Amino acid sequence: MTVALILLVVLLAGGAMLYLHDRFTHGEEKAPVREPEQQCCGMHITCEKDSLLASVSEKIEYYDDEELDRYAGIEPDAYTEEQAEEFRDILLSMRPDDIAGWARSLQLRQIKLPQDVRDELIMIVAEARQNRNVAVS
Repeated sequence: MTVALILLVVLLAGGAMLYLHDRFTHGEEKAPVREPEQQCCGMHITCEKDSLLASVSEKIEYYDDEELDRYAGIEPDAYTEEQAEEFRDILLSMRPDDIAGWARSLQLRQIKLPQDVRDELIMIVAEARQNRNVAVS
């Protein structure tokens, strides 16, 4: 029993010494302060610049598309082919960098894209992100 008691004391003393050593050598180091990124690097799942979520930005920005406001509140499956083509024409005439912002703007304006145009928009944004990620690598 005395051997077990001596072993316990040695283990406690050794643990205390290791704790104090760690505390005094590593405990006072401060974690490096990261500067906020000035622009999106494209490496994160969500990026304010490219996010398609309306909650990211509350500012409505028009992309020379004020005529689309008449479609506010219409469900995606209720559009005629001509109306869907109007959305598609605007989408395909935009610069790739503006497409995600345009989608955010439509969401904030309560305008739902026709389903096939929405699918095209998602493919374009995904492709642009993939190309940017490949260029960064």
